[in-house]
Amino acid sequence: MSRSDKIDKVTLTIGDKTLELPVIHGAEGPSVIDVRKLYGETGMFTYDPGFTSTASCDSSITYIDGEEGILRHRGYPIDDLAMNSDFMEVAYLLFYGDLPNQREKEKFSSDITYHTMVHEQLLNFFHGFRRDAHPMAILCGVVGALSAFYHDST
Repeated sequence: MSRSDKIDKVTLTIGDKTLELPVIHGAEGPSVIDVRKLYGETGMFTYDPGFTSTASCDSSITYIDGEEGILRHRGYPIDDLAMNSDFMEVAYLLFYGDLPNQREKEKFSSDITYHTMVHEQLLNFFHGFRRDAHPMAILCGVVGALSAFYHDST
């Protein structure tokens, strides 16, 4: 959500105590009341089971409206991205904020390919698991092992 120059406020009254809370207007969707100072000022929390009226974060990457069935990445509807873009184009979009042109896509894909080479000995980890091992157990073991091969890169 982007903060505008004009700051609206709401007033919350609890007993004889009054608290002014700022209203933040997003680029899309409903405005929100910033309740970050609520606990510090009143000792109280908000109660919103299921986060039905709660914005969980400030994001320039994703907009979600579950009731309306809207999901956008960087302003692009997800169904358009799924139909017209490939994985590398969407990854570029998430990183840089716009879909790449052909030259940008080729360079980005090349850079990703160059930096995703894994050590040949990682295959030994895959062979060390039982044939019927759960895929998540294998994934956890192999991802953990990556740190032993690239300890100076992290």
